[in-house]
Amino acid sequence: MSAPSAADFDRLRQLVAIDDPDSRPTRTIDEVFTGKPLTTIPIGTTEDVTAAFAKARAAQQQWVARSVKERAAIIERYRDLVIANRDFLMDVCQAETGKARSAAQEEILDIMLNARYYARRATKLLASKRVPGLLPGIVKTVVNHHPKGVVGVISPWNYPMTLSISDAIPALLAGNAVVVKPDSQTPYCTLANAELLYQAGLPRDVFAVVPGPGSVVGTAIVNQCDYLMFTGSSATGRSLAEQCGSRLIGFSAELGGKNPMIVTKGANLSEVAKAATRACFSNAGQLCISIERIYVERDVADEFAAKFAEQVRAMKLSNAYDFSADMGSLISEDQIKTVSNHVNDAKVKGAKVIAGGNARPDIGPLFFEPTVLTDVTDEMECGRNETFGPVVSIYPVDTVDEAIARANDTEYGLNASVWAASKAQGEAIAAKIKSGTVNVDEGYALAFGSTAAPMGGMKASGVGRRHGADGILKYTESQTVSTARILNLDPPLGISAPLWQRLLTPMIRVVQALPGR
Repeated sequence: MSAPSAADFDRLRQLVAIDDPDSRPTRTIDEVFTGKPLTTIPIGTTEDVTAAFAKARAAQQQWVARSVKERAAIIERYRDLVIANRDFLMDVCQAETGKARSAAQEEILDIMLNARYYARRATKLLASKRVPGLLPGIVKTVVNHHPKGVVGVISPWNYPMTLSISDAIPALLAGNAVVVKPDSQTPYCTLANAELLYQAGLPRDVFAVVPGPGSVVGTAIVNQCDYLMFTGSSATGRSLAEQCGSRLIGFSAELGGKNPMIVTKGANLSEVAKAATRACFSNAGQLCISIERIYVERDVADEFAAKFAEQVRAMKLSNAYDFSADMGSLISEDQIKTVSNHVNDAKVKGAKVIAGGNARPDIGPLFFEPTVLTDVTDEMECGRNETFGPVVSIYPVDTVDEAIARANDTEYGLNASVWAASKAQGEAIAAKIKSGTVNVDEGYALAFGSTAAPMGGMKASGVGRRHGADGILKYTESQTVSTARILNLDPPLGISAPLWQRLLTPMIRVVQALPGR
């Protein structure tokens, strides 16, 4: 297991939706672990996006003509190919992102879960459904679901397989074509999966990958798509929402988070401390749903902090292409600067570092230790702003109610974690947290992995949902077809118009009193 070969990258490069990619200007893709160049990627243009959309619109007409069952069979074959090629996919993921292999495997597992869930349920979820009509037995009403057309997906660098492919799968099953702009730092994660989709039988023009800068390729996708799926910062999400609104097209987004964990008296502190290392530091904290704030009842706060700090100090950082590492690298100079600035600012303003706190260039150019802070205040950069890195703060609280109030005191509402003395207490606390997902006795994986349930953010953390019925129906236009089976709403023969009008209200009242209305 190692970084993919030059031949691997050359093969995948030919899959970009760009004519003659070898003749284009390129961007260098570095191996994050070492900072050394891995390969290059051609830079797409507005014209490339326009061409991809033209081909996608033509291909979508043939794609939607296939049955949902046929489309699902392709996604099932793709899932099998993902499993068979998982080591190569994880190699690509580690090379481009610098994450530990365990975090790379999360992406494989997520794709497997989404592909299986939607492939097996798409037919039922997309089927036309009979609903009660205006007048039982007289009016037949059916709801149909039609694909939007061509869906645009703008995906980020932190989970580049999950957040491009898993979001595209339900769109494809719903009968749409998809045009993806992968993040410029991680295009081969998307291309490696595109190769498997094509091998599974997906027509190439139905799923097009156009790499390039967001200001060019991303803007062109927003201007031409029929629906946009975006994952990224809340600031960018607001801008894209405005652009989609001006075009009156649908928009779904998972955005930023400053996710809280609540720990109460009676919780198993050793268990919480161990699990919190995953909850806070998976993918070096570069995870929208990872934990950055921990509120602990004061009676057990010192004990928890000591146990957690001990676990964090024992974490192994490594650039190995195997499962030996607990945490990998940050992805870029920008990320390590943000993390360093947040930690240094906190220290200067009085915060205490009880674990970590230092860059680790001895391991690789972008490594930073998992870091635990106490005595953090709102005046510090990391107090209320998302760090999106391996930094978490512990806050003692006097009561559970205070913990809930402080957990909710943020513009974000993406994910939360609760550890209590009992499952019942944990679930009661979870119900009071203003967050799209809440995990009881886990950090984030249980809710995110429950693909039958909707996942997304409240407040500034997102719009719309992925997963579950919402995750596929958002890519469709619902259509109501009502048929007059016996008579329409004109007066029946022999009844005058005034009498008919007087009869309508009591008729509807009787209908509404029927069972099931």
